[in-house]
Amino acid sequence: MAKIFKHRTDVAYFDYKDFKTLQRYVNQFGQIESRKKTGLKEHEQRRLAVAIKRARHIALLPFVANN
Repeated sequence: MAKIFKHRTDVAYFDYKDFKTLQRYVNQFGQIESRKKTGLKEHEQRRLAVAIKRARHIALLPFVANN
């Protein structure tokens, strides 16, 4: 498995309104990528998941991909 990001991200925190950044952490099926692929620390991954879920609830990101 290759990491999506070779170097640590420079994102200070994940904002649910910044859906362009959050889309990079969601795969083609609409699932949140794992820590192994994103290369984030545990607390960063949890904050990412919360931001993605908030963006989904206000319809900035889809819950599932359209295949």
